Amino acid sequence: MGTSYRPHELTLAMSTDADCTQLVNLVRITHKYQFRSIMTWALSALHHYYSRPGAFDDVLTTATPTTPSAPTLPHTGPATPGPSPSHPPTLVQITELAALCERADLLECAIARWKRLIGEGRDLALAIHTGERFNLRPVTGLAYHALMVRGRAHWDAERTLTRAQRVRLLAGYYALTKLWDALPGQPPPLTHGARCTSQQRCAKAFGTLWRMVLETVTQVLPGLAREDVLGKIMLAESVMKAMVEREIPSQGFLDGMPHCRESALVATTMRMREIKESLADYFADDF
Repeated sequence: MGTSYRPHELTLAMSTDADCTQLVNLVRITHKYQFRSIMTWALSALHHYYSRPGAFDDVLTTATPTTPSAPTLPHTGPATPGPSPSHPPTLVQITELAALCERADLLECAIARWKRLIGEGRDLALAIHTGERFNLRPVTGLAYHALMVRGRAHWDAERTLTRAQRVRLLAGYYALTKLWDALPGQPPPLTHGARCTSQQRCAKAFGTLWRMVLETVTQVLPGLAREDVLGKIMLAESVMKAMVEREIPSQGFLDGMPHCRESALVATTMRMREIKESLADYFADDF
């Protein structure tokens, strides 16, 4: 099979000078023929390489149409062509390999890179395709949301989107617009501190504070689209944090909850995370 390695080659594979193309091809072959110990070692070496800061800086997202690639291994191999010596593994290939081999640590490295690309507004349609293909819900939700807030003209310009994906974008637009309209009247659950003397009064004060903060967000950045719930709730968390930490005046809105100020921030942060982690749910197949 030709997979024997000399000691210095094993050491090299776990260094910054590792040959990732060779390691990826080794994983593909050992996965196909079920040489699990070698596959596990190669995956560990890949994780060691790609978990380094900046390891993905020079990694292409996907191969260009003119890039020659090695043929895909039949039947049990990944669906995308393998990397060739002159063309290192792409992010799509690394993601596919990690998902196929159920290597969670390597997959997390790939997901972190996808999130960064989405935050920069890059390769959004490809992120949607990849996220849906491998059921990477954080990637799928963030990519749909990032493309949605760009507006309909950008959706239409993405020719690789399927009809179903365009329907999901429209569904997300309406679902998130509806969520934002309802959100001011739905403060998250508040955990009261041991020193809280009136939970009812405190909860009422928090409800008023919650509504005020969300309204402030809309006033501070009127250019934020109604459907950009993630952007708004993240800004709301920043405003709440600044008030709790007395960086900006609370205008008396925190007076009714003197012992639960920190809890108000925690509740806001938890609501923000909940929305962020469940974004994919809003981009359904029907609405």
